[in-house]
This record gives sequence, structure tokens and C-alpha cells, in this order.
Amino acid sequence: METHFSRDYHSPGHPAGAFPSLRFYLSLAGIMYRAGRIASAGNYDAARWVYDSFLVGRLLERIGVPIIIEGVEHLDLEGPCVFEANHMSTLETFFLPCIIQPRKDVTFVVKKSLLEYPCLGPVLASREPLALGRSNPREDLAVVLEGGMKHLSAGRSIIIFSQGSRKPEVKTEDFNSLGVKLARKANVPVIPIALKTDAWGEGSLIKDMGWIKPALPVHVRFGAPVEIHGPGKEEHASIVNFIKSSFDEWVAVDGKA
Repeated sequence: METHFSRDYHSPGHPAGAFPSLRFYLSLAGIMYRAGRIASAGNYDAARWVYDSFLVGRLLERIGVPIIIEGVEHLDLEGPCVFEANHMSTLETFFLPCIIQPRKDVTFVVKKSLLEYPCLGPVLASREPLALGRSNPREDLAVVLEGGMKHLSAGRSIIIFSQGSRKPEVKTEDFNSLGVKLARKANVPVIPIALKTDAWGEGSLIKDMGWIKPALPVHVRFGAPVEIHGPGKEEHASIVNFIKSSFDEWVAVDGKA
């Protein structure tokens, strides 16, 4: 697997082998422990973030999960942008950096509670994310618009999961327009990202540690940049339609968890 995705990518394919979930989480624990130590010491830079993200992708491939990445050429536009994506699993936060960061300096909009996680918290904090409490919508809107403007003005792009919380399906009504509002305010385009990452399932006891399902490919598809004009309602609908149509296409071929 390449560390820099200068073109579309499709895994060569590996046999799943026995106990894929156990093998995955044991290896992931080592990756995160090392990353957390470096981040806690204040030495976690963008290059290390990309490398650790790549290790997670390679680990998934080694236990048999195919990875398919499309539309990488859309990352070539000059200047920062807002990335707007659906949200299915923990995988996205781990894996998107190794695709995007080599081409565009980027950070996430995340739940504030994630910054309290061992290992993952210091790693995310090192990237100066926009952290939302989700108890006060007006306060969260201010965090995204004000903090997002600051990042975008400095040349750093923002990844927003517009469904808010993780959802197993893509429904039009679940998407908020926060990404479009930020892009309009900052006068930058939106690049939609369609994701199907249910190969990393949700757990019943620990939500972030569900079964790993090698039979389900991981799909990442970037759409063409969308310039925001006027209120942005049509652009929002176009972005959501790209994500939903991509997801529906993959479900028809691969099935779902």
C-alpha cells in the first residue's frame, strides 16, 4: 500500500486468516500506544500522523480488508477547502489523514470527549481540531465558524462529518449544512467525501471496538470541488447526493454489515 496516494488505489487483496478482530486490535494498540507517547511529549508532527494513519490502513489490508480509494485527483486544487463526509465508523478518523495530509494540511471537527481518550486524545489534540461539546448547538456553531475561519485563513483544511454522529446508512435528512456554511463564510470550496467503512464495526460494550469484517471493502471516494454561491442550498443538496449515490452503489455491490 502506498503512503502517498497520487492516484486512485485498489488493494491487491489478502486472505483474511483466523481471528481478524483480535489480530487487528492487538496491533492497533501498539500503534496507538507509540503515537500517544510521542504526542504526549509534544513531538507529534504531520509526518508522524500520516505514517501512523498509513500503518492502520496497512494493518486492515493484512487481515484481509480491501481498500478502494477514488477521486484523489480532486485534492489537487490550490488553497484550503472544507471536506464534507458521511460518518460510519472509527476508521475514518484513523485512515483519512494518510490520504489527505500529504496533499493538504488538514484537521478534523471532532467530539470534545475524544480528546480525553488515552493515546488518541493527545494525537488529535496535536492537530488542533475543532472540538464540539454537542450540548449547546449555538456554541458548537461558533466553534466551527470562528475556529474554522482561523484554520482556513492559515491554509489548513477542515474535515466535517455532516451526519454528526456515526450512522450505518446514508439518509439525506441526517446531514446538516455546517460544512457549506463554513465554506461560504471562508469563500473556499467543499470537497465531498463518500465513505463506506462498516468493515470496522461498532461494539456493544465499547462502541469503538466492534468486529472487524474482512468481507466488507473500505471505500473512500472524493468528489469534485463544489463552489458555494448564495445561500448554498443547491450545493448542499449536490454534496449529499454525491455521498448518498456513492454509498448506495457500494451497498448494491458489496452489501452492508
